[in-house]
Amino acid sequence: MLTLDKIYQAAFVLKSVARKTDLIYAQKLSGDNEIYLKTENLQVTGSFKLRGAYYKISQLSEEQRAAGIIACSAGNHAQGVALASSRMGIKSVICMPDGAPISKVEATRALGAEVCLVPGAYDDAYAHACKLEQQTHATFIHPFDDEEVIAGQGTIGLEILEQLDNLDAVVVPIGGGGLISGVAYAIKQLRPDVKVYGVQAENAAGMLKSHLEGKPITLDRVATFADGIAVRHPGDLTFSLIEQYVDEIVTVTEDEIATAILSLIEKQKLIAEGAGAVSVAAAMFGKLPIHGKRVVCLVSGGNIDVNILSRVITRGLVKSGRNTTLQIALEDKPGQLEGVSRIISSCGGNVVSVHHERSDANMPIASCYLKIGMETRDFAQIEEIRQALIAAGFDLVS
Repeated sequence: MLTLDKIYQAAFVLKSVARKTDLIYAQKLSGDNEIYLKTENLQVTGSFKLRGAYYKISQLSEEQRAAGIIACSAGNHAQGVALASSRMGIKSVICMPDGAPISKVEATRALGAEVCLVPGAYDDAYAHACKLEQQTHATFIHPFDDEEVIAGQGTIGLEILEQLDNLDAVVVPIGGGGLISGVAYAIKQLRPDVKVYGVQAENAAGMLKSHLEGKPITLDRVATFADGIAVRHPGDLTFSLIEQYVDEIVTVTEDEIATAILSLIEKQKLIAEGAGAVSVAAAMFGKLPIHGKRVVCLVSGGNIDVNILSRVITRGLVKSGRNTTLQIALEDKPGQLEGVSRIISSCGGNVVSVHHERSDANMPIASCYLKIGMETRDFAQIEEIRQALIAAGFDLVS
């Protein structure tokens, strides 16, 4: 049984290992809401997963330690298990989906674990890890559906209550459900009046759909760059805890997650991975009843691949009206590009790319398409530029 005593015990065990991460006030991140960020992205290994993994492994018997450890992970649990097992002198094999970010795979190896890449998603890596467990008799460290792992994650809830008075709500990412189960249990035991909200990626909403069905279900597929919460089947234990202690679950889109990551970079100077930013996305895009409330958004991790981060920043700029592309049908004659550029410049836009297309078979022979990429302030400026071009007689295709 998960108990508050077990969470307090986990907090004691983790004192010399896990950081008590800062709670940062995020002014103007979400309108008039009083938002604070619990920065688990600055945790050792870059995510909260160290807490549950280390506490679970610390409770193993000598016999279990001698047999070794097997785990499965999209990346963050892998690093927590690798660090914990290395510090305790235990051999670990970690199954990861072959699409896991290279940075997470290499970080796991660097921490001393043997990595086994499995074709497919997290659930495929989980199935392979279960086979290895039967073959080797090593101890399987589940990433979320385990009471001791959940107790380790619950230490975050204790810290939040210590760090902030008059708390109204906590917003927590959900993948398999281990994080929110521990946090919600700890908070509701000590402050039952505090709301606990869960957030999932729209294309990986297994826990929300399980809640609507009244039982844990398995999604046919998941499709999100928030790999840390890309879980097809949430935990059975976590499902029951979430049903009891979580007030509401909502979803956010890929574009909303990207915008949240960009906002955290620009406004808070923090790097979050997709899974870590969903809580902030829910607050930013009005998915929760938190207007005027004192709210903690849990930023669960910051282990984002640099290549993905570049794409995410671009998507976030487009979503927030900071970057756009216009396509204009032009008569192919001298001075046209100069005229377009002058109008854009006069409106304060900055041209960053130009593509001149003459080969489209559907166009008149004496015409062309001009595709212009621009940096802009916001959507209002984009509309100002569009209207100025139209007023000057240019034909905007898109």
